[in-house]
Formats: sequence, structure tokens, C-alpha cells
Amino acid sequence: MKGHPLSFSSVSVSSHPLAVYGWDADWEAEFVPYAEQGLLPGRVVRVDRGLCDVVTSAGTVRADTEFVVPRDPMKVVCTGDWAAVDPEGGSPRYVRTLLPRRTAFVRSTSSKRSEGQILAANVDHAIVAVPLTGELDLGRIERFLALAWESGAQPVVVLTKADLVPDAVTLSYLVQDVETTAPGVPVLSVSAATGEGTDVLAAVAAGGTSVLLGQSGAGKSTLANALLGEDVMDVQATRDVDGKGRHTTTTRNLLVLPGGGVLIDTPGLRGVGLWDAQTGVGQVFAEIEELAGRCRFHDCAHTAEPGCAVLAALDSGELPERRLDSYRKLMRENQWIVAKTDARVRAELRRDWKRKGAEGKAAMEAKRGRRA
Repeated sequence: MKGHPLSFSSVSVSSHPLAVYGWDADWEAEFVPYAEQGLLPGRVVRVDRGLCDVVTSAGTVRADTEFVVPRDPMKVVCTGDWAAVDPEGGSPRYVRTLLPRRTAFVRSTSSKRSEGQILAANVDHAIVAVPLTGELDLGRIERFLALAWESGAQPVVVLTKADLVPDAVTLSYLVQDVETTAPGVPVLSVSAATGEGTDVLAAVAAGGTSVLLGQSGAGKSTLANALLGEDVMDVQATRDVDGKGRHTTTTRNLLVLPGGGVLIDTPGLRGVGLWDAQTGVGQVFAEIEELAGRCRFHDCAHTAEPGCAVLAALDSGELPERRLDSYRKLMRENQWIVAKTDARVRAELRRDWKRKGAEGKAAMEAKRGRRA
């Protein structure tokens, strides 16, 4: 626990009404200054048009977010936040402040302003739902995992609708393909229809706060209902033509799981843009980062440099070309996003472009000279 003049016994914290939502001694210590002001601690379970539902020791209250609307979109109230709200009697009640976040799952928005969007706050596990209908999009999985690692949460890949895979051998190959794509990440095959694998996932989710992520039709709401043991989330029927579901969740909701822990269900994500996720990309492609450390030059671009360990692994077949292509794509995208918001990075990127352009021009002139 962080140092603080007050101490809290594990018994008092574990018996706190908010303990099932993740309240612990560290959160209680953080909240002391606001408790002295007579404010109530609570966790945001839903946000909707400037208002939010906050669960407190006195029950769930509807609160206005007017006092915590910053210019920085990265600091807006989000599902999973811990907040200080007005005590009973205020009408309307307001969220007065947010406690510092431990983790945050962020993606870039689709707007031209290049802003980040927080999807969930204070998350321990980022569960990436991938449907086993159609062809696996490994690049999309890598994208989700990069953001998950960057958030500070532990990613978990859940292959949903496993009952639709025709045989166990095919399923094992699909799991193996994803495991290769997701080093260091648990990969589970699950069927909400048959219950296969849901007990294992429930055990993972019991250890804190989990956010459920994935594209529309990945079966997230069905999976959430299986974990909750009841039909809390609306689910639409699967299409017969392609076995895919339809988008149902429209808001991010925080729900208590019967086996322990809480789950944040999210709407389907069409776009998964990176947002300052260089560390996360490095963790997803840990084998490439390790190879890069063996290159002759520390600033090796892994294109045509002599002594490049990455290209040597590519030539030998140790490194699949698809992985390297995906790594390059995500690193370029991340650099571009960072450059849009950081003048120094922007200047470095321009210098790099000029240097590569000059090198390319010199190489072409040298080639023409040899032909002459």
C-alpha cells in the first residue's frame, strides 16, 4: 500500500460494500482527503451523455459530470473510474473528482483531430474476443494486443463460438496460430452455447476488473451473459448466412461477476487505431525486438542493412514474413500518430524522411554511374 498516515486493516476493506467492485486499501488511502470533505467513494458503472451511474456504499446514484469535464479527452469520465460524488441530499448529485487511474485502455479516434479515446479505466485483464467464424484476422489480433499491453492490463485472447468449428483438430490448429501471434498471452477457446471453456475464463476474470473487447458480432454479449450466469446483456440472433452475430451493446457497462471480479462489456469496435503504443507493439512482437538487439547497427531499419539479424531470421524461415510486415505496419502507424501530437517527433520524422530520400537518390546516381 502507498504510504499514508492512516492505516486500514484488511478486514475493514474486504468487508466494505464496494469490495466486490474492486475497492481496496490503496483506493481507500487515495480517497482520504475527499472523505474528509464528506464526499462518497464510488465506481463509475456506466456513462451516458454527460451523466453517469456510480455505485456507492449507499447504492447506485445518477450523477452529473459537469465538474469533471476537461479539455483533454483522455481525462473524461469513463466506465471503471473511481470517483468522489456528493453525499445524499444533493439534487442533482455531481462527480466532484476522479481518483488517479492505475491503467487505461486507449485507442485513437477516427476523427482528424487525432485524439485518444479511453474505453475502460482501472482494468486488470483485457479480454480480446475473436470469433471462430470466417478467416482469422491475425493482424487485427496483434492490434488489440498492442493496445492491451500498452494499457498496463494483462491481455487474454478468447476464441469464441468454438462449437461452430467442425472438428477438434481444426480447432487445435486455430488455437496454435493465435498462440504464435500472441506470445506470452493466454489463448482460450470458448463456446457460450455449450459452456466449453467458460469456467476457465471465469477463473481468470475473478482476479479483478476485466474489459471485454472485440469487433461487432464477436459474441461478446453472449459471452458476458455466460459469465454472469443470466441474460443481462441483450443478444441478437446469429445470421444463418455467415454465422456472425449482430452488434448489440451500445454503452460500456460494468457488471459484477458471480464468481468474483467485475466485467466491463463494450460496444463492438470497427476501428482499432493505435495510440502511443510503441511499448505494446514491442511486447506483441517480442521475438522481433529480441532479434533487433542482435543487429550490427543499433539504428538498423531491418530493410537492407548488413548484419541485420531480423532479415537473417526472415531468410532462414525462423521469422514469418507476415509477422515482420505486421510489425512494420504497426510501428509506422504508431509513429505517425505520435508525430501528429508531438512537434519534436514530427521534426525527427521529417529529418528521417529527408535522410532516406537523400540516401535513395545517392544510390540511384551511383547505379547510373556504374552503368555509364
